Amino acid sequence: MRKDIHPETYRKVVFKDMSNDYAFMTKSSAPSKETIKWEDGEEYPLVKLEISHTSHPFYTGKMKLVDTAGRIDKFKNRYKKFDKKTDEGKSEE
Repeated sequence: MRKDIHPETYRKVVFKDMSNDYAFMTKSSAPSKETIKWEDGEEYPLVKLEISHTSHPFYTGKMKLVDTAGRIDKFKNRYKKFDKKTDEGKSEE
């Protein structure tokens, strides 16, 4: 095994699923600029997640659309010129 590749600065970190506000604490070396006050009254670094086991369709059995970054709108704007619905009203010159 290669030596000196694993971080040695593990600390308690809170991970928060932003789609359903579920949070859990574990040890990690993930960088974070934000903090959050935990149930024990202490402040811990906060890492925000887009999806976790409480919102992932594989674990929940439910399909849920998660669009945190406006990806659907970006996609629609990029490809709206190919949409047949918008082209029907236009006439070719």
